[in-house]
Amino acid sequence: MSNSNDTEETVGVRLARERKRRGLTQTGLAQRISYSRSFLAGVEAGHRMPSPSFVSAVARALGVDPAALYGQPYDVHDDYSLHAAIPALRRALVAAEIGPDLDAPPRPLDTLAAEVATVRRLLNEAQMTKAGNSLPPALDELAAHAHQTDDPRAWALLSRGLYLGASFARRLGCTGDALALLQAETATAARADDPNLPLLIPLLKALVLMGMDDTRQGLKLLNRAIGRVDLSRPDGPEVAGALELRAAILAARLGEEGAAAAWDHHGRAVERIRSAGTVAEIHGQQTNTANAAIHGAAVAVELGDVDEAIRRDAEIGDRTLDALSEERVAHHAIDMSRALTEAGAYDRALDRLTSADHIAPQFTRAHPSAHVVVAHLVDVRRALPEPLRRLDRRIRT
Repeated sequence: MSNSNDTEETVGVRLARERKRRGLTQTGLAQRISYSRSFLAGVEAGHRMPSPSFVSAVARALGVDPAALYGQPYDVHDDYSLHAAIPALRRALVAAEIGPDLDAPPRPLDTLAAEVATVRRLLNEAQMTKAGNSLPPALDELAAHAHQTDDPRAWALLSRGLYLGASFARRLGCTGDALALLQAETATAARADDPNLPLLIPLLKALVLMGMDDTRQGLKLLNRAIGRVDLSRPDGPEVAGALELRAAILAARLGEEGAAAAWDHHGRAVERIRSAGTVAEIHGQQTNTANAAIHGAAVAVELGDVDEAIRRDAEIGDRTLDALSEERVAHHAIDMSRALTEAGAYDRALDRLTSADHIAPQFTRAHPSAHVVVAHLVDVRRALPEPLRRLDRRIRT
């Protein structure tokens, strides 16, 4: 967690320290990853911006969690402790497995269903503290219903709640907690009367695996899930489209090797959305034209094709972004700040990152790419313009 009095260390500084602790030279570490010694040296010195794929590869080679190199969990300033929800989610995880010991009867399922929907909305709006405060009590009560009645609806709601908890934990860099919550969700989803519900689990697990440099395993999970979607069910197009979009990102993370597959997955997602007309939003996956558009830009960013990413971004426009949640819009702005920084368009990158911080401050300040971009923008400037100084203060100190 960053020190509120000092500027946060960069990925390069943490990387160099972990490398030296293991007795590795820059050449020795470079031989273990698919990056040159000069690039590695540039990252350590602050001259090159580390991509998520680079951080994942280095973390795997050094045997550390990527969160350790990013410096997560970050100290996201707020009136309440954002991280206080993690211990509460761990306790809720135990309750989901064996049933809770409540002091009072749980609220009705309809009330708890509305609570889960509210938490999903709060996460989409990037109001993370409110979501973290609301979710653990709801999980306890849903677990009580599920274990006492064995009602498939209770199990389905519990599964969706655990998914939201895993998503929350992953955003904070708590990888182990996210995986544990997903494991519990696997068991609960199997007891719900919805064959497509378990297929949502690879959506999030694939992101966790990608961060651990197990991208191929994550892509394998997604491809397997895509082939199992029951398209005849109301949630079929939403689930299938979401899986294709996620698979596009993972395939792109493989670089040139996965480029063709990435665009194929993206194209199939676009076609599914187009042929379905309006996709029913049952699971809150935002499987729509707007989300497909920003995923196209994200694929280009992951492939390192910054010109294509910038071109696609220019075609998106405010009207498209208005159809998306604050979290999605901020995520796109962070992605584009990466691309613009790589292109040397530092002022435009700063504008996009400032926009993300304005739209979804908690989400942006907890996002590792935002920290990486700000650190790089600070490193490449001889004198910091006041907007960058303010953003650095908000995000990294």
